[in-house]
Amino acid sequence: MEWEVVIGLETHAQLQTKTKIFSGASTAFGAEPNTQACEVSIALPGVLPVLNKEAVQCAIKFGLAVNAEIAPRSVFARKNYFYPDLPKGYQISQYELPVVGKGAVTIQVPAAGKNAAYEKVINITRAHLEEDAGKSVHGAVEGMSGIDLNRAGTPLLEIVTEPDMRSAAEAVAYAKQLHELVQWIGICDGNMQEGSFRCDVNVSVRKKGSEKLGTRREIKNLNSFKFMQQAIEYETNWQIETLEDGGTIQQATILFNPDTGETRAMRSKEEANDYRYFPDPDLLPLEVTEADKAAVRANMPELPEAMKARFEAQYALSGYDASALTTSRALADYFVAAVDAGAEAKQAANWVMGSVSAKLNAEDKAIHDSPVSASQLAQLLKRIADATISNNAAKQVFEAMWAGEADVDVIIEAKGLKQVSDTGAIEAIINEVLAANSAMVEEYKAGKEKAFNALVGQAMKASKGKANPAQVNDMLKKKLTA
Repeated sequence: MEWEVVIGLETHAQLQTKTKIFSGASTAFGAEPNTQACEVSIALPGVLPVLNKEAVQCAIKFGLAVNAEIAPRSVFARKNYFYPDLPKGYQISQYELPVVGKGAVTIQVPAAGKNAAYEKVINITRAHLEEDAGKSVHGAVEGMSGIDLNRAGTPLLEIVTEPDMRSAAEAVAYAKQLHELVQWIGICDGNMQEGSFRCDVNVSVRKKGSEKLGTRREIKNLNSFKFMQQAIEYETNWQIETLEDGGTIQQATILFNPDTGETRAMRSKEEANDYRYFPDPDLLPLEVTEADKAAVRANMPELPEAMKARFEAQYALSGYDASALTTSRALADYFVAAVDAGAEAKQAANWVMGSVSAKLNAEDKAIHDSPVSASQLAQLLKRIADATISNNAAKQVFEAMWAGEADVDVIIEAKGLKQVSDTGAIEAIINEVLAANSAMVEEYKAGKEKAFNALVGQAMKASKGKANPAQVNDMLKKKLTA
């Protein structure tokens, strides 16, 4: 029997505000436990929440970025539940009327095995503002658990998709694209280790061709794309095996254990009515006007799709190159800075996607941590363009720059990498090669093209790789056809 997996994501993006969503308490990460747990966040008697305007602007910015509906009127509700890290007994969230409605994100799913890469639209159901809860801390004191309420009241945007994804690869591609987008537009720092970007994944399976959705289980708080892939694949296989063995799937909230690679049930899944939502009596409805949207739109950065199209038009790059360079705003900015510093666009694109990205990946570094700045890369590429050095020599210079040697010209001089472009010197080398390889010359004249490449190789070897390859080719052809 063939099965189909159905996946939807709920993502909590912590908004980059300096203060909490309903108070002036700090959102800075890493403070001593409970030093940022203010009266409003834990709802001491007599205190009232006041909505953070910047958090609202972040939500509008996201809505605009995914072409979503922005509600002219949305409402905050109290989501009631008991848990140790929520001492006030409710979380302020949005339920029936969220600030952001339906939108969409187009993802690029990479090739895998026999499957080619493809594009897919993932529909956004809604995105709503809410406050974070505190955090249970286990093992800080042996045999005991504690509660840190520093996160309580931190502003979150919960982004919910339709169940549009049909594989772990699609879910990871969407999560990565969303992760980059919220950083690109400046609403979230995307730090998954610090909990700034967390995904809950709803997974169900159904018979291939069936329209009816299966019973879903929700994998909570995945903060790694690698773990997301593993968790979905394990959960999918578990559900299929359970059903094929005659069992049933019970709706539940589950956790993924990266040490074992397995999921386990944490509790039965709650429904909306279990939370007894009702409008928060201390907060007025949120009203967003056309002027509010226009003000946010005026400060929006250029979005990835628009930048991709501009790179193709302005720099004559291929669609592939433009897409690769706009996977990250920081990467795109680095490329533009290199071109602005004098590098030729196509050559800069090749180096940014090639040598620069390869070194960053090997050392697990972000582009802003690159030891070679965009202006330094441009200087190196200009030395290739003006024939001072060959491409092979440039790679040696790049390695030296990566290791901390800053000046391109100093490295070229110190390593003796300057290309020989003197016509007389190159002609002398070619004459020697032709005299020493008469058999190859005869083979070439007899129509064997490989002999020409062999002669070029001999000439480059004789010059110790320093001769200008283009000049060697041209001069050698002239002499062989004379």
